[in-house]
Amino acid sequence: MTESKTEAILRANKSSGRGSLIGYFPVGYPTLEDSIEAAIAMCQSGIDVLELGIPYSDPVMDGPVIQAATLEALAHGFKLKQTFEAVKAITAAVDTPVLVMTYWNPVMQYGPERFAEDLKAAGGAGLITPDLIPDEANDWLNAAKKFDLDRVFLAAPTSNVARMSSACEKSQGFVYAVSTMGITGARNEVDSLAKEVVSKVRTASPEALTCVGIGISTADQVVEVNRYADGAIVGSAFVKAYAEGGLNSLKSKVSELAAGLSR
Repeated sequence: MTESKTEAILRANKSSGRGSLIGYFPVGYPTLEDSIEAAIAMCQSGIDVLELGIPYSDPVMDGPVIQAATLEALAHGFKLKQTFEAVKAITAAVDTPVLVMTYWNPVMQYGPERFAEDLKAAGGAGLITPDLIPDEANDWLNAAKKFDLDRVFLAAPTSNVARMSSACEKSQGFVYAVSTMGITGARNEVDSLAKEVVSKVRTASPEALTCVGIGISTADQVVEVNRYADGAIVGSAFVKAYAEGGLNSLKSKVSELAAGLSR
C-alpha cells in the first residue's frame, strides 16, 4: 500500500526527532473567507497537518469553545458544499495535508462516494470521523480507497482489543488516540490515559501511526506527547486564540506550540 502524504510527513518528522503538530480549525468560522485565511496562516506558522472541522448542529464531542465557533459558522450560513471550496483554496496556497473532520451524518446525507470524489478533487487528504466506528464504515472505506483518501478512526481508553485492532487495520494517515473520556477542550495536564491508548495501538499494530488529541494546549504538552506518539493534535487552544485576538493571536499560538518541537 502506498504511503499517504499525511503518513509521509508524520514519519519524516518522527525520524528527524522533531515530532508533529496537527492543528484544528472550523471551516466557516466566523465566515468562510475568514476560516480559509486562518487555516492558511496556521499552515504557514508551523502546523504539519491541518484538521478542518465541518460545523454540525449537534457536536456531541466538542467542548464549549469549538461549539461556539461552529454554531457561529452555521448562523452565518455555512453550507456543507463550502467545505470543498475551502479545501481547494487552502491546498492551492499551501502544501500541508488537509484532513476534514466531520460527524458521519453530513457525509451520509451527501453520499459517501460523492463526498470522497469532491474532497479528492479539491485537494483534500482524507477524513477524520469521530462518531463512525470501523465496523460500520464499509461505505466510507470503499469510497476512500477508490479515491485514495486517508481514513482516520478513533481509539479511546475504553476500546477493547478487537476495536483497537480494527481501528489500526482500517485507518490510513494515523489512528486518532483520544486522551480522555469526555469533550474537547484545553486542560492543564494531558490525561495519563493517553499513553495507555498509544501503547494499545502499538500492541495492536506496531507499524500504525498514532496522534493524540483532546486536552493539549501548551508547547510542553506538545513535546511530551511527541515523546511517545507520532503527533499532537490541538484544537480548542487555537480556536480560543482566534476568538480572543484574531489572526495575529492565532498565528502566535501556532508558532508558540510549534517552537517547542524545534528545541
